[in-house]
Amino acid sequence: MRQVIIVGSGPAGYTAAIYAARANLRPLVIASSVEFGGELMKTTEVDNFPGFPEGIMGPDLMDKMQRQAERFGAELVYDDVVKLELDGDVKRVHLGNGEVHEALSIIYATGSAYRKLGLDDETRLSGYGVSWCATCDGAFFKKKKVAVIGGGDSALEEATFLTRFADTVYLVHRRDHLRASAVMQDRAFADPKIEILWNKEVAHVYGDEKVAGIGLLDTETGAETTLDVSGMFVAIGSDPRTHLVHGQLDLAPEGTIAVDGRSSRTSIRGVFAAGDVVDPTYKQAITAAGSGTVAALDAERYLAELPHELLALAQESETAAAVVA
Repeated sequence: MRQVIIVGSGPAGYTAAIYAARANLRPLVIASSVEFGGELMKTTEVDNFPGFPEGIMGPDLMDKMQRQAERFGAELVYDDVVKLELDGDVKRVHLGNGEVHEALSIIYATGSAYRKLGLDDETRLSGYGVSWCATCDGAFFKKKKVAVIGGGDSALEEATFLTRFADTVYLVHRRDHLRASAVMQDRAFADPKIEILWNKEVAHVYGDEKVAGIGLLDTETGAETTLDVSGMFVAIGSDPRTHLVHGQLDLAPEGTIAVDGRSSRTSIRGVFAAGDVVDPTYKQAITAAGSGTVAALDAERYLAELPHELLALAQESETAAAVVA
């Protein structure tokens, strides 16, 4: 039995592991068998994470976080969680390989998944002109033409932000009206750099090594046209990965896991949540990392308040496992 198990291996999960390991909690990190490292594993250059003035590749940043966590004693398992049992003092984590791990506390940091258009070339050119984050990648498109796909507040926010860099921002929307709030629409309509393309949806993404243009299908006439752009930002929303805790943890109206104030405490004692899975607004690597810090500190305080005999049982199990290893 462990003192803490961390489910998730993005910036929130790895940061929680670093703090938990430095507190001698010997955390076990359950990283996905396929998507370990989170969304940054699909990103090329990261320019806005503090401490890297020359920028850093997304996978390299995740590798450094992982190695830092392991340096302090965190243990990683590359498998998928298929079931969680969160009630009671002892929590249970079921893995796809059949193993069941027990812990006195859980940090749930599974992140969120950006919604995709479902095009093959969208995935192939991810990080090479296709992006889901203007804040992360907008600066790479100075004096270029880009397209933002969507019609809600997030799409208009992305488009407005991109006007700081791009010469022209096309807002591609499949209907003849936007879903965004009135204030966001007024801002976009008034911006000379934003051009709205109504009743259009993306049918193709062109380019061999990077985006060279997109093919648009008119939703009314069926006519297809080509738009010359260097970048495509998909802003049709994202979904927090909460499927494992449905029916167990309380959710916020936005679908994220509900936490107590600025803490990481969820509706079940001993279960903490961090990163994009609790954040419907900012969704940045640095805010996720900060959230992971909060979760590790909250878990440390929770464990310190448990009955001594229960905590000692977990510590003895960890010591025995370390000796065997």
